[in-house]
Amino acid sequence: MTSFTITGLTTEGVDELLAIATMRKFSRNAIIVSEGDDSDSVYFIVSGSVKVFLSDEDGNEVIVANIKANDYFGEMALEEGYRSASVMAVEPVSLAIVSIEDFKNFLRTHPDFVFSLLSKLIRRTRVVTKNFKGMALLDVYGRLAELLTELAEPIDQRMVILNPLTQQEMANRIGCSREMVSKILKDLSVGGYLTCSRRQIEIKRRLPASW
Repeated sequence: MTSFTITGLTTEGVDELLAIATMRKFSRNAIIVSEGDDSDSVYFIVSGSVKVFLSDEDGNEVIVANIKANDYFGEMALEEGYRSASVMAVEPVSLAIVSIEDFKNFLRTHPDFVFSLLSKLIRRTRVVTKNFKGMALLDVYGRLAELLTELAEPIDQRMVILNPLTQQEMANRIGCSREMVSKILKDLSVGGYLTCSRRQIEIKRRLPASW
């Protein structure tokens, strides 16, 4: 019996999915998918987590998303073409890999999951639109403040980011240097707006509109 679940699928549906999948494990920092690869599979994360990112020839990268267990990626292979981003394991990860043809057949017999898949694609489109707006209209501080606010969650009447991204990961997410993120976080800490540690970031009060 597995604890693996997928939104939109019953336990029986998950078992059927696993029956047509090939199981593979990847170590931390392993590249699972490279931008430009042929699109021929969908990847379901049984355990661990991955990051989806874009990079250039100089090694600069922007993180598009972080995806955890009980989620999946690669569903854009439903449209024939090449992978639009790379995917790396951020910790040891176990994947159930389903060929695109088997995935299409699976969708035909699981209409509820089709609606779940559509909802996922709509949410992703909204996030991409929001990020594009941020990159186009907000400065670095504005993008960082928006990211911190987005990641924070209410815990015991406090706004806390548990297990926060590293400064480099934040920089990659918003498209700037790690040094700039470090300087802004330091200034916000000195100003009493937040407290930072390796385990959490607590937003003490509403972040200022500008820096």
